[in-house]
Amino acid sequence: MAADYLVSSLQPLTIDGTPPYTAAQFLGLCRSQLPAADAAAVEALFAPASAALEHRILARWLDLDAQLRNAIAAERARLRGQEATRWRRPVEGCSLYWMNRAAAAFQEKDPARRERMLDQVRWDAAGELTPPAAPLSKEAVFTYAIRLAVVLRRAARDTEAGNGVFNRLTAATKIEFKE
Repeated sequence: MAADYLVSSLQPLTIDGTPPYTAAQFLGLCRSQLPAADAAAVEALFAPASAALEHRILARWLDLDAQLRNAIAAERARLRGQEATRWRRPVEGCSLYWMNRAAAAFQEKDPARRERMLDQVRWDAAGELTPPAAPLSKEAVFTYAIRLAVVLRRAARDTEAGNGVFNRLTAATKIEFKE
């Protein structure tokens, strides 16, 4: 019952919008409304290193996410003329639709647009966790958590910080000409 209350009280998300919650705020809501095992599994979505939990929904997402990461690694390796085997993660399933969507994003030449497309694939794939007949279920909380993580990651990117990283990386390659 608490999951339906939680889902119905959450602020709406848009992929390019401002995050309505920080990860800590959202996890606090989950801890107050969900059973401890479900709250811990949602927390593992924000801290994948602690994803050793046995939880059906978490395991389903981690497998789908690994499939997406494998498709992305394969495309990045292909662009560099390398073999992707060393970057592949073991997976249980094989969702060709999502893997093909991730691969299709690499047709985009603009890196920012490509990342936006990959985020959209993750966003859409997260929706697969929520059964159509149960839009207020605990599965919907997981979908929301994954989408919130996408929005938080996108909001953390900004032009000024990106330019700073670019300048720092290219500073070593600048050659000064002296006359």
